[in-house]
Amino acid sequence: MNVLPDHRLIDGKAVKSRILTQVNAYTKLQGNMPRLVSICIGNNPEVAVYVRNQERGAQQAGLPFEQLHWDHEITQEACKTQILAMNDDPSVLGIILQRPVPDHINVRSLQSAVHPLKDVEGMNPASIGNIVYSDVALAPCTAAASVELIKETGLDLKGLEIVMIGHSEIVGKPAAMMLMAEGATVTVCHHMTRSVAMHSRRADVVVVAVGKPHLIGPEMIKPGAVVIDIGINQIEQDGETRIVGDVDTKAVLAVAGWITPVPGGVGPVTVAILMRNAIVAHQRQVAAGWI
Repeated sequence: MNVLPDHRLIDGKAVKSRILTQVNAYTKLQGNMPRLVSICIGNNPEVAVYVRNQERGAQQAGLPFEQLHWDHEITQEACKTQILAMNDDPSVLGIILQRPVPDHINVRSLQSAVHPLKDVEGMNPASIGNIVYSDVALAPCTAAASVELIKETGLDLKGLEIVMIGHSEIVGKPAAMMLMAEGATVTVCHHMTRSVAMHSRRADVVVVAVGKPHLIGPEMIKPGAVVIDIGINQIEQDGETRIVGDVDTKAVLAVAGWITPVPGGVGPVTVAILMRNAIVAHQRQVAAGWI
């Protein structure tokens, strides 16, 4: 018997496919595009998975993709020198600095070294600062993906009560600012919030990014609310390793109007946003006379 899909589950893969199709149409019109450069410092198996996903996304988008692997003992100054050289290279469209990096590398300093016009990850402080002024075109990819998935429900963000659980510099803070730019009323909860449930139970949308498996249960969600689960956690269950989110998806499905699955929700869309950011970077570089 065929089982119909649960339409409460927001299909991140379908959203990714749609965005990449749009990006591919742009790249075909442009012809030869400059390349995206991925920088890995040291060896990290988890990073390799992200890079493979990004490379596949670039192929679907029609963007050249180059992987660079720098030795884990490379100095901060050597990293910065090579990044600055890429800033000046018109054949480089965007620079992706994979994380984590070795302990002796100051990742924030390297993110600051990436020119804002080549900052396809949206991690340069200037890119994040632009969000305060509602310039969200080159925003951090995961934060932008969460906003994209809320829009996928068809709800008008203007005036929505949204609770952001987690206030990291990479996701929580920029996502909150992006949602305010859309006209939403945003409450940000964190580890010092007295009662997260008190806030989340009144929210039209709950966005969660804290890295704690199944932190959010049905008792914390208003009936019919949208739940965006950004968490990716490995747990051991019945002798097997599973990937789960910060939300107890199965239980919350009984209450929520929409929810993103893990995996298959925010992750695929994050890759697509990276490619869409590359198109914005290309347009801005052309306008600046760089290309």
